[in-house]
Amino acid sequence: MDIGGINFVTLLSTLIVASVPILLAALGELVVEKSGTLNLGVEGMMIVGAVTGFVAAVSTGNPFLGFVAGAAAGAAMAGIFAVLTQVLLANQVASGLALTLFGLGLSSLIGQGWNGIRPPVTGDVPLGPLAEIPVLGPIVFSHDWMVYLSFAMVFAIGWYLKSTRGGLILRAVGESHAAAHALGYKVRRIRVLALLFGGAMAGCGGAYVSLVRVPQWTDGITSGAGWIALAIVVFASWKPWRVLLGAWLFGGISVLQLNLQAAGSRIPVEYLSMSPYVITILVLVLISSGRGRTMGAPADLGRTFHTSQ
Repeated sequence: MDIGGINFVTLLSTLIVASVPILLAALGELVVEKSGTLNLGVEGMMIVGAVTGFVAAVSTGNPFLGFVAGAAAGAAMAGIFAVLTQVLLANQVASGLALTLFGLGLSSLIGQGWNGIRPPVTGDVPLGPLAEIPVLGPIVFSHDWMVYLSFAMVFAIGWYLKSTRGGLILRAVGESHAAAHALGYKVRRIRVLALLFGGAMAGCGGAYVSLVRVPQWTDGITSGAGWIALAIVVFASWKPWRVLLGAWLFGGISVLQLNLQAAGSRIPVEYLSMSPYVITILVLVLISSGRGRTMGAPADLGRTFHTSQ
């Protein structure tokens, strides 16, 4: 099933894998922003999760422990952000940018001496005859367990936010932290827990990059995936199922430009390479201008809460 030298079955299968890190990080950030907190440190959490997960997986020979370590490292980075913004009441935008810079530097330091090493293989889920179905099998039923976990998280987060009491409280805090506080809800505690969850998801996404997507460690391995995840949350209007579509879109662009290059296309691959980042910049400009609230953003997104309000 080749068109213009590109096998579309392979393209779609690779697209799903390429979208997993962005999808995990974006889902985590969606929960964070639903609580009313804006964390621009996703890139920093992802790359620290990538190097920590890689080191843990190589050291133990167990990729599962690598993902656990990556999630823990991402949550620890989010904990730093939580202390700065929820306890010390620092500016969320400045703290998020500082977290990204800190994460990039820390990952480079930790990653010294780990270049050129192959991590243990994260095998595909054995689905037997399903994987042998023509066309559908390679696209849907030939992936590792993290791919299916990312799909499950889309539905789990959507259900939690829409159909549970905890999700309702989380959204209430994001819409009006003053009203939620007046009703007796612990606004800071809820936001800190949301931040830790978002950090764990970003760290897990980063670990997927270094263990599966690009199975090695190099400085800057996430290549701006955290910024793309931030843009996808806005692009998706803070809805989990739209985050999935956005991750497939951005992941598809990155995979397509590689396939076009391999197929010898005359279309300058630079245009496709830069398009996710151009869209990311435009979306971040949009949300920073305040127009994001007209797209369905939580009313108190980015606003600092203190008990004197």
